[in-house]
Amino acid sequence: MKDKPKEIIEGKISGFFDKDTEFKGELSFKGSFRIDGHFKGTINSDSTLIIGDKGKVEADIKVGNILISGEVKGTIQAKERVEIHNQGRVFGTIIAPKLVVEEGAYLEANCQTTGEGVLTVSESKEPSGSAI
Repeated sequence: MKDKPKEIIEGKISGFFDKDTEFKGELSFKGSFRIDGHFKGTINSDSTLIIGDKGKVEADIKVGNILISGEVKGTIQAKERVEIHNQGRVFGTIIAPKLVVEEGAYLEANCQTTGEGVLTVSESKEPSGSAI
């Protein structure tokens, strides 16, 4: 995709929680951060958050961009973009200018696109609120 954030294209990850990591609390970071473990709490950053396919996050999230391949429960507020990849699962609320949901993702959330963003959902025959 042409409009992916610069931090992802360059592949610079400034922080990482591995699959065997469990953390509760407040997380803030600069640069991209990846979670493959379990996190519960709050996350605040203007940068990119990546939830890996083994990642499980239960949090109120405020970030610049978020890419989800794992599971997220809570409120997601993104300044630029939310991407839910085909293995991603999201439960809660999403507020962002752009929302991308790949075919195969699971989305059970209240969604609000803000500003000039466009809602983009891959073609699917599944009803809303089920696997897409």
